[in-house]
Amino acid sequence: MNRPASPPAADRADGSPVRIGALAPLTRPGWAQAGHHLLAGLELAVSEVNDAGGIVGRPLELVVRDTAADPQRAAAAVDELAGLGVAAVAGEYHSVVARAAAARADAVGLPFLCSSAVLDTLTDQPTDWVARLSPPQSRGWQVYADFLLGAGHTRIAVATQPSVYWASGTRILRDHLAPRGGTVIELDMSALTPTSVCDALVRHRATALLLLVGHPEPAVPIVRSVRRDQRLAEIMIGAPAGQPEFAEWATLLGDDGAGIPFLRYLPERFSPLGARVGAALRDQLAEAPSFVAFEGYDAVAVLADVLRSHGPDRRRMAESWACVAVEGTRGQIQFTRTPGISVWQWAGPPVQVVDRDPAEPDRFRILRTV
Repeated sequence: MNRPASPPAADRADGSPVRIGALAPLTRPGWAQAGHHLLAGLELAVSEVNDAGGIVGRPLELVVRDTAADPQRAAAAVDELAGLGVAAVAGEYHSVVARAAAARADAVGLPFLCSSAVLDTLTDQPTDWVARLSPPQSRGWQVYADFLLGAGHTRIAVATQPSVYWASGTRILRDHLAPRGGTVIELDMSALTPTSVCDALVRHRATALLLLVGHPEPAVPIVRSVRRDQRLAEIMIGAPAGQPEFAEWATLLGDDGAGIPFLRYLPERFSPLGARVGAALRDQLAEAPSFVAFEGYDAVAVLADVLRSHGPDRRRMAESWACVAVEGTRGQIQFTRTPGISVWQWAGPPVQVVDRDPAEPDRFRILRTV
C-alpha cells in the first residue's frame, strides 16, 4: 500500500493516549438510538481496555464524531480524525454513510473498522484499509428471503424509498426469490401514502409487506395503517433492516410493533464473555442492549488487539487484518477476503431472524438462525 505512515507522534512511548476515532449517528435524521447503542459498546470496550493496562501502558482514547446519517459529514469527520492523528476509525451504523467514510479512509490511508453497516460494496475497489464486522447485506437478506419462503410467502411487497441501500436490498430479495418461485412487488413510498399502500397490497394479493423505509417515518405510519385494515388481517409485516430491534419501536407502536420479523446479528447462546458484556451494557444503557452495542464493543476489542500486536502505525495496522484472531462477544473474529466484497470481512458473524413476541412485546422470539 502506497500510503503515508502515521504521524511520528503515534509511536511515542511517553504514556500519551492512543486515539481511535468513532463514527456514529447520534442526532436526527440519523437513527440516534442505534448510534447511542453503538457508542455505548465502543465506550465500554475502551474502559475495559484501559482497566486492563491500556495499549502497552498507554491509555486508549475515543474521539467521537456524530455523522447524523450524512455521508458528507462522515467523510469530513474522517479527514478531521486523520489530521488529529488517530490510529484508526471504528463504527458507523448507516450503510450509505459508512460507504462515504470507507472511501475517504481508503483515500487518506486511515484504517477503518466498520462495525455495523452491511452494504456489500463499501468501497468501489478492493482496499486493505477497511475491514468489517457486520455480515454483508447479501448474506443476511438471503437468509431473510429463505425465511419468507419457509413461512409460505411467495408474493412479497416491499415498501421502499430511494436509496442505494434499499435498492440493493430489493435486488438481493428479487434475485434470491425469483428462481424459487417468489415475486417481489415494489411500492414506491415517494408516490404512495400509508393508506394507499393498503390498497396496493390488496390489489397485488401480497401475503407479506417488507418495510424498506426510514424509521420512524414512514415505517411507523405504514405499520399502523396496515394493522388497522381488516382486509390485511392475515398479511405478514417484515423489517429486514432491523427497525423493531430498538425500544423506540415498541414505545411508538406498542402491540402493533410485535410479530414483525427482522434481522439481528447475535448468537443463539452467548459465551461467558458475551453474557458478561451484555450485562454491563444493560446497566450502561438502562435497557436491553441491541446487537449494535455488541458490534461496537467487538470493534474496539479487535482494534485493541491489533494495536497491542502491531503498534499504532496506520500502515502496519491495515496490513494486519489477515492476522486478527480475537474472541468477540458473538464468536471468534477473523477477517478474510470474501468474493464480491471489496473490504476485509468477518466471514462468521451470526445471523438471526427474530420478532417481538405478540404475547410479550419486550421478549424476542428467534425464528431462524444460521
